[in-house]
Amino acid sequence: MPRAIWTGAISFGLVTVPVKMYSAVDRKTVRFHQLSGKTGVRVAQKRVDPQTDEEVPYQDIVKGYEIAPERYVRIEPAELDSLEPKKTKTIEIEEFVELSQIDPIYYDHPYYLAPGTGGAKPYRLLLEAMEETGKVAIARVVIRSKEQLVAVRPMGIALGMATMLFPDEILPPERLDEVLDAANTKTTKRELDVAKQLIESLAGDFEPDKFRDTYRDEVLALIERKAEGKEIAVQPPAEEVRAPAPDLMSALKASLDAVRAAGDGAEKRKKPAKKAAAKKPSAKAAPSRTPAKR
Repeated sequence: MPRAIWTGAISFGLVTVPVKMYSAVDRKTVRFHQLSGKTGVRVAQKRVDPQTDEEVPYQDIVKGYEIAPERYVRIEPAELDSLEPKKTKTIEIEEFVELSQIDPIYYDHPYYLAPGTGGAKPYRLLLEAMEETGKVAIARVVIRSKEQLVAVRPMGIALGMATMLFPDEILPPERLDEVLDAANTKTTKRELDVAKQLIESLAGDFEPDKFRDTYRDEVLALIERKAEGKEIAVQPPAEEVRAPAPDLMSALKASLDAVRAAGDGAEKRKKPAKKAAAKKPSAKAAPSRTPAKR
């Protein structure tokens, strides 16, 4: 069973809901260690002063903020400690908003909140009330000495909580010249109509189980084969030959035709084959209705 990484309470108004926090994700990244190519031993990383070429002991490491190339402001641990937010065990709800008002770019890391000791009823009450009103709670909480902005919302039978980025951490798209160039580009109504048809033809319900990290699967399969002592033949990458790009309208129409053709083929495969019609018995073979003589 997962272990809680934080315990505390949700506070809204005068109501307190004891909760435990669990991570809602289990990252599946394939991690590699750095090894010596000669000995196969894992390489140790050391902190070295480039001026003296000597290793710096951990106790001699201090924090510095770079204000100009090679110019730093040194900050002492006690100075940072004096600025740390007050360590509380409360998720302080500040307001309730519509879920549609939160742009997904603000979400950072997802968690689950489970009821703590004696908190089952207020937990369930808050969850149902938020479901009925369609609201999401915006709150603040201190996790690992850092104040976090979070969104709390119903997720099925559980309350979910996502840490959020602050607005000044989001880069505005207007900083990208290419985006500004695209914003000033004009499209035609005909192009837009065909593009909308292409989107509608590819529309469907989101089924997350359909998607897998195929690269990770291939890396794990490669590791397994090598662990079994199998030889791995590395094929040179094939040259990618691209046909000349057609104009935008031609590309849209060709894409739409391909999607429709694929859909028609799938529909035909779904239809059951027609059964051969049963032959009616001939008049000669029909059984006689005259009762048999005794």
